[in-house]
Amino acid sequence: MTETTARTVVEFDKVADLAGTDLGSTEWMTVTQDMINTFADATSDHQWIHTDIERAKEGPFGAPIAHGFLTLSLIIPFWSELFDVTGVSTKVNYGLDKVRFTNPVKVGSRIRMHAEVAEVKEVKGNGLHLVTNSTIEIEGEERPAVVATFLSRFYA
Repeated sequence: MTETTARTVVEFDKVADLAGTDLGSTEWMTVTQDMINTFADATSDHQWIHTDIERAKEGPFGAPIAHGFLTLSLIIPFWSELFDVTGVSTKVNYGLDKVRFTNPVKVGSRIRMHAEVAEVKEVKGNGLHLVTNSTIEIEGEERPAVVATFLSRFYA
């Protein structure tokens, strides 16, 4: 695992130069039962492996686990911690490609994201499309929680 990195902030006209850039890793974040319960309420996904603490202790993971989509959604605050573009009128989360949930995140685990800008392309409307390889790591675990290609756009 890499060390935590300072936030990269660039002007819009310098974003195209970032292809191949390793943005580093965010700070660690602890996944709490409260986060899991709030996500369960927001999505109406109250499956026992997430919200029933006692039953989950006896389940396949030995503890409640975060929803995969909760962990995936943390790409957004992690992304903001790692990267920003100045001199833009609009910033858009464009989507995701090749998402995989490779390891469950047990309640109390600490996670962080590592990101690399794989590609930058120009798009219509004076915009730039970033393709970022994002990996959400679990402290002390060999396999990451999530591996995804995150897509974002910035418009001048």
